[in-house]
Amino acid sequence: MKKIVGLLLAMLMLVSPFMVKAVSADEEEINIKKYNTLNFREILAQESIKEEFKDYTETNDQVTIYLFRGNGCGYCQKFLKYMNSITTEYGKYFKIVGFEVWSDQANSELLGRVSDFLGEQAGGVPYIIIGDQVFPGFNESYGDAIKSAIKVLYDSEDRYDVFEEYNNAIAEAKREEFNKTMRPVIFNGLFVAVGVVVVCFYVNRQNKMLLEALKDNKHYVKEVRNNNVENVKPVTKKLVNKKRRK
Repeated sequence: MKKIVGLLLAMLMLVSPFMVKAVSADEEEINIKKYNTLNFREILAQESIKEEFKDYTETNDQVTIYLFRGNGCGYCQKFLKYMNSITTEYGKYFKIVGFEVWSDQANSELLGRVSDFLGEQAGGVPYIIIGDQVFPGFNESYGDAIKSAIKVLYDSEDRYDVFEEYNNAIAEAKREEFNKTMRPVIFNGLFVAVGVVVVCFYVNRQNKMLLEALKDNKHYVKEVRNNNVENVKPVTKKLVNKKRRK
């Protein structure tokens, strides 16, 4: 019966639509290196859980499971014990990045931002993220769904990472905000530029017409002068020799 319930939950998890909330351009990108985190082995040690697979190692090829937890949380410990029990078979596929939220305010606020982005509010811990799959809480019936989510993500050519997607969403929101702000400026600039070009073209055309008119007028004046000169008869002065009378 437990296996059937687990399979049904796994199918439900995989076919459920993944809802992502839009982010604001004013929000800051998330750099998980700035937060206090523990890896799988460190968390097991902190919770005094004995490792069942001594050869477990973390590599860049493994998928990342993001775990928001509280120190001493019973359901968190159940999840950790379950993951510890499957490391022999699945340890090569996953690694865990853990955020303790009960005593770390920054991690607690991060949980709020991430859960809000994923559209799956965190009512408590553990809050488990595997790719685009969210497991709010844990019980044994989640086992098959968790293993399936790990394997699907591991085999995926384009692995979904919630923090990368969150930062990409912020970058896109900033681009849209910039475009909204700059679009009127660019439009006005283009309008002014086109207006200047049109005015310059008109003024240049008018100047050309004026120059042509001046050239025609100068040519006309020259012709008139030439015609007047040709029509003027030379004046012959007659010298009258007056004889002096004695």
